[in-house]
Amino acid sequence: MSKFRKQHMKIQWHELLDEEKEELTAENASLKEKATLVGRVGLMMLASGTGAWRVRASMNKISRALGIVCNADIGLLSISYTCVENGETYTNAISINTTGVNTDRLNAIEFFADSFTERAGKYSVKQFHRILDKIESMPANYKAWNLSLAAAFACCAFTFLLGGGPVEMILAFFGAGVGQFVRKKLIERHITLLANVACAVASSCCTYVILIKLAEMFFGISEAHQSGYICSMLFVIPGFPLITGGIDLAKLDLRSGLERLTYAFLIIITATLTGWLAAFTFRFTPADFPELSIDPMLQLVFRMAASFVGVYGFSFLFNSTR
Repeated sequence: MSKFRKQHMKIQWHELLDEEKEELTAENASLKEKATLVGRVGLMMLASGTGAWRVRASMNKISRALGIVCNADIGLLSISYTCVENGETYTNAISINTTGVNTDRLNAIEFFADSFTERAGKYSVKQFHRILDKIESMPANYKAWNLSLAAAFACCAFTFLLGGGPVEMILAFFGAGVGQFVRKKLIERHITLLANVACAVASSCCTYVILIKLAEMFFGISEAHQSGYICSMLFVIPGFPLITGGIDLAKLDLRSGLERLTYAFLIIITATLTGWLAAFTFRFTPADFPELSIDPMLQLVFRMAASFVGVYGFSFLFNSTR
């Protein structure tokens, strides 16, 4: 028997159903089955990367449609909730093993929750779980090379927005592309978060350093173009958790907000230390970007185009549809 087992066990949702009453509509199901359905919807929302407020909102929609009251305490990876009906209570604690952002799946779950009320009296809990099974098994929209190309274009665009020129943009393009490819492959192999981030950033940094050294040797490129080094690792910045964490704090969902911000800062600190270590190892000293001589109106047009490319490129990393 293998010594390596999954730390987080998967919940077998269908085993929690009452086989003798599985044909009853969801409205007439037992409190346990109703609460299980509410919890699964919340957990799938949480796994898609959204904040506590939206997770709770979806759980409330399901609860109201089923005629029960739900109170949930939501974190980054776990939900503790209690459902109440006719004086009976059902409490559960469920969790996921990791987090990420999947806007395509998030949209599907929100549609499920929004349309649940009109279907609660027609479908059974078992049928609803089958629908959730299909949503949960939705494949990713993009392969590793698609995401690498998207990250490359996005980081290239943001390099210009931060003041970089053509040389920095090209080098950041290749650095980010390699880094995102490594990151995606490590995610597919379920490598732990900090090791994943460190390896991805190290790959980006090494690619940038190697390419600029080759450019200096063969094309006489100035060392001043080392300034785009940091732009090649922008794809790891956890913008989604930073935003959702801030929203949760503003709504006094302190547990979720603090956990999300801690998660984001862990990634940022790991990426920063990895970038510094790579620069120290290669004796790389990036400074400010060389000033570009571009007509103000033309620069405005370029900035608008770069803004679109940057945002559109990063949206691919969230599994957004085109």
